[in-house]
Amino acid sequence: MDIQVWSDVVCPWCYIGKKRLEKAIAEFPGDVTVTFRAYQLDPSPVPVPVRTKDALAAKFGGRERADQMFAHVTAVAAGDGLHLDFDRAIAANTFDAHRLIAWAAGQGLQAEMLDALQQAHFIQGRDIGSRPALAEVAASIGLDPSAARAYLESPAGTEAVNTDLREANELGITSVPTFVIDGKYAIQGAQEAATILTAFEEITRRESVDIDQ
Repeated sequence: MDIQVWSDVVCPWCYIGKKRLEKAIAEFPGDVTVTFRAYQLDPSPVPVPVRTKDALAAKFGGRERADQMFAHVTAVAAGDGLHLDFDRAIAANTFDAHRLIAWAAGQGLQAEMLDALQQAHFIQGRDIGSRPALAEVAASIGLDPSAARAYLESPAGTEAVNTDLREANELGITSVPTFVIDGKYAIQGAQEAATILTAFEEITRRESVDIDQ
């Protein structure tokens, strides 16, 4: 089973969805390959570091409403064993972070890089829109920070990210996470692990029927 996951690094539901996907895969007896694809919830530049809470207060209709939404997703994440610290999280344009994930993928460390970036953003309060910070995250999973910084200062990886963004648009993906399975089945949102596992089993059943016919 091939799973293509469109997600954004700063999307808390993508963080939760990845955790639930991992749990479902651990309980699924079949062979599964997972590839993470780039998506940007907001491609706008972030010229100076600003707390996520401040950046999104206006978008969510004020600080009180934003705090309610942050509290809700934080509680959901906690139920899955994940910690979200929105008092520290810094808003960031994630294009370079996605480029860094593409670079790590070439070294067999795509999932590890994504996980490290999510922890840097949601737990450590790092500015993952900053190239020096991104190089430090690369170092945290054993990659050469100087090589990471040189990569980010070049145009390398730009086309890989743009390709993911174009394909998401072509597939009509407007929210993340979105899991595309075997190129023809889609699961949208951070579904419960049990729900994802049930979907895997149903897809396997359908595919076996198609083969028998």
